[in-house]
Amino acid sequence: MLEFEQLKLRLLSHRTEIDELKDAIGYDRLKREIEELELKSAAPGFWDDLETSQAVLQKTGKLKNKVASYDKLKSSFEDIEVLIDMGEEEGDLSLVDEITQSIDELESELSSQTLSTLLVGEYDKNNAILTFHSGAGGTEAMDWVSMLVRMYTRWAERHGFNVTMPDFLDGDEAGLKSATLRIEGENAYGYLKSESGVHRLVRVSPFDASGRRHTSFAAVEVMPEISDDIDIEIRDEDIKMDVFRSSGAGGQHINKTSSAVRLTHIPTGIVVACQNERSQFQNRDQAMKMLKSKLLEIKEREHLEKIEDIKGVQMENAWGSQIRSYVFMPYTMAKDHRTDFETGNINAVMDGDLDGFINAYLKLNSKDEKK
Repeated sequence: MLEFEQLKLRLLSHRTEIDELKDAIGYDRLKREIEELELKSAAPGFWDDLETSQAVLQKTGKLKNKVASYDKLKSSFEDIEVLIDMGEEEGDLSLVDEITQSIDELESELSSQTLSTLLVGEYDKNNAILTFHSGAGGTEAMDWVSMLVRMYTRWAERHGFNVTMPDFLDGDEAGLKSATLRIEGENAYGYLKSESGVHRLVRVSPFDASGRRHTSFAAVEVMPEISDDIDIEIRDEDIKMDVFRSSGAGGQHINKTSSAVRLTHIPTGIVVACQNERSQFQNRDQAMKMLKSKLLEIKEREHLEKIEDIKGVQMENAWGSQIRSYVFMPYTMAKDHRTDFETGNINAVMDGDLDGFINAYLKLNSKDEKK
């Protein structure tokens, strides 16, 4: 029957992609590495070094997840093929909708796994730290920062990532002057590195009684969280530490003690803060991680040999060089100015549907690297 023939052609068009994906992820190599790690974990004395043993088990789990994801994709392909043949043989058109939905899901998963193979940067697998700053636009810009924080939080939740807010500064009337998000999950930085830049909002302001259209800006900075095994030397004399009370709700302990920490790197003027942990020690430790991440990101971006070569705060974004525009009025559209990817469903975007933008950026960069 024609319906099943068309579905089979659509399905079989992905056979080569699935086979190529197996090579791209290094499937056979992953299986060998899992076997080696499992032998190591079964060896006598494995648990003597708790830190090393936990790292081995964590790595084994990640590799197994990657293999299992591919196995599930391959199995889905085979199951759909069997279902198409069965539907065609029995002439059961009631299966068409189910098969169509299954192929939609397979294509989405294939696209996701294929894109993950483009994440080959040194820090792509790391957690991500996003810092937001309101720009031109006053209260409207501060409200825009809070909207962006919500957007990226929703994106992270869609992908099963953990989200915390180490620091924030409330706006004068509404929104946030600045904020920091820590997004924890495999490849979080690899996906979100595309979001670094200036984001422009055009809408009728809810803070304008005259109902006029306003344009506001906010800067988003994305850094990889640096793991403890990467050693970055920061001299004690180069750090100024201030303590303050948390500005947010959190119970008596947070509000009555100066447990929040602000660190200033004197040579560069870079400032980081953390206020979401219960103790001053925990907040300082988290703030130091953010400072190391920021310094390393600048060092890598500027192609410097050592951290000490950073002479001052590097301003990578000007307000006139937005990477993306979000328009609510007079029409609805979100458009990335680097890739030209756009969508008219602005509400879905603000609810965290960012994969189209991220995927377009990764594909564009992949093409540029191959040239």
